[in-house]
Amino acid sequence: MPVKEFTIQHEVGLHARPASKFVQLAASFPCDIKICNLTTDSKMVNAKSVLSVLTLGVNQGHQIRIETNGEKAEEAAEALAQLIADNFGEK
Repeated sequence: MPVKEFTIQHEVGLHARPASKFVQLAASFPCDIKICNLTTDSKMVNAKSVLSVLTLGVNQGHQIRIETNGEKAEEAAEALAQLIADNFGEK
């Protein structure tokens, strides 16, 4: 089960557009994907649910953890890591 941790650099954090892009990408994989906000010590939630992701309240500078499990788990983790590294496709 791949586990990755990131610091969110996007100016609005993981809200609105970035959250939508994150959830869309997560939903494109068949594996289970969970996410939590390490900064606020939140519980793990379903990364394929935009409402669940938004409830985490991830702001710029917050650290998150992503856990993937199942078919194509490694590919999902890498794709999400790349999305975050690319600042969700925004400048």
